[in-house]
Amino acid sequence: MIFTEQLSHAQQQNNSLLCVGLDPEPSKFPGAWKGQSDRIYDFCAAIVDATKDLVCAFKPQIAYFAAHRAEDQLERLMAHMRRVAPQVPVILDAKRGDIGSTADQYAREAFERYQADAVTLSPFMGFDTMEPFLKYPGKGVILLCRTSNPGGSDLQNLRLADVDGQPRVYEHIAKQAQGPWNTNGQMGLVVGATFPEEIARVRELAPTLPLLIPGVGAQGGDAVATVKAGLTTDASGAITGTIVVNSSRAVLYASSGDDFASAARRVAMETREALNQARPSA
Repeated sequence: MIFTEQLSHAQQQNNSLLCVGLDPEPSKFPGAWKGQSDRIYDFCAAIVDATKDLVCAFKPQIAYFAAHRAEDQLERLMAHMRRVAPQVPVILDAKRGDIGSTADQYAREAFERYQADAVTLSPFMGFDTMEPFLKYPGKGVILLCRTSNPGGSDLQNLRLADVDGQPRVYEHIAKQAQGPWNTNGQMGLVVGATFPEEIARVRELAPTLPLLIPGVGAQGGDAVATVKAGLTTDASGAITGTIVVNSSRAVLYASSGDDFASAARRVAMETREALNQARPSA
């Protein structure tokens, strides 16, 4: 299946809008694993096994692996996820943003080496950044649009004097992603949960694109406000604009003891239910 079909299928099968972010920090690992970077795979695989029936996606953040020379463990983890949860798409959170032959290599890394179903990109250098990734049929390309960090306003909230209507930068990105940039029909946007009003604005401008929404949980984003702002349905209750709500630290580090996997499952289940309760049909 192509990315958007796989995402829709996982959301229906697992009754979930929740994405679990895999951001392994060995200093936070439980018990005897604490500080051991060679247990990154073991830790993340345990989280995957505990939550695979509760999520619509997994999102490994590549920096947490590369910083510990654990790219081989990421490859093993990607293979593990394909084996135990083939119905759940994997979004590689890489935030690449280069052009030309360098972008070609980043696309190969994401889709050939790691076999990701989708990847996050920065659109700052324009369509050239995305083009090599869009050449992979059915693969998702998720652009940074209105991020959850306070400094995102430094650029994303500025108005563009040279564009009709003087939209804000994030509004222009949303319109381009809904329209001319989306050449393979598999584009999505990153919008932070800490700005629900702007989630709603992005949804207005990009009514059908999947929105990847980080910031729920440890970053303080409100699950109910997030769903109400970003999830849209038609008169029959069918989803017309879906969201993928990411939670990382709140799930991964729900416990520092040997029960970390069962604690992660409990928090993931609670978050999934909170998101579901906020659905328009709930």
